[in-house]
Amino acid sequence: MTQWGSCSLGEQGYSPIEILRYFYGDDMYINTADVISGIPSSWPGYELTVGSSGDKVRQMQEQLRTIASVYTAIPTITADGIFGQATAAAVREFQSIFGLPQTGTVDFATWYKISHIYVGITRIAELN
Repeated sequence: MTQWGSCSLGEQGYSPIEILRYFYGDDMYINTADVISGIPSSWPGYELTVGSSGDKVRQMQEQLRTIASVYTAIPTITADGIFGQATAAAVREFQSIFGLPQTGTVDFATWYKISHIYVGITRIAELN
C-alpha cells in the first residue's frame, strides 16, 4: 500500500488498524484470535541443548518427528519435552541434511529451518 500513501500515514502516527480503516472504511470487521493452532511458534530466545526441557523442546521434537517421517535418515524421536542424546542426534542429522552446522543444538537458524520444513511437509500454509 505504499504507493497509495500508507507509508505516509504511518509516518503521521496512524496505527496499522487506522491505516486499513482509512482505505477501507470504519465499518470494516477485523477478527482477532488469542491462539492460532498449527502455526509453529517463535524462537524461544535461547538455544535448546542436551538438558533443556519444556514446551519449546516438545514442540521442536514434534516437528522434528514429523519431518523424520519424510526425511527417513533423521532418527525418529519421542516428543517428551526432554532434550536428550537421541534428540541431539536427530538434530545433528537434520542439520547435516539441510546444510547447517552440525552442533546438535537448536539455535536460531536451526529452529527456523525446522519450522520452515515442518510447514512445507504438513502443508499448513496452504488454503483448503
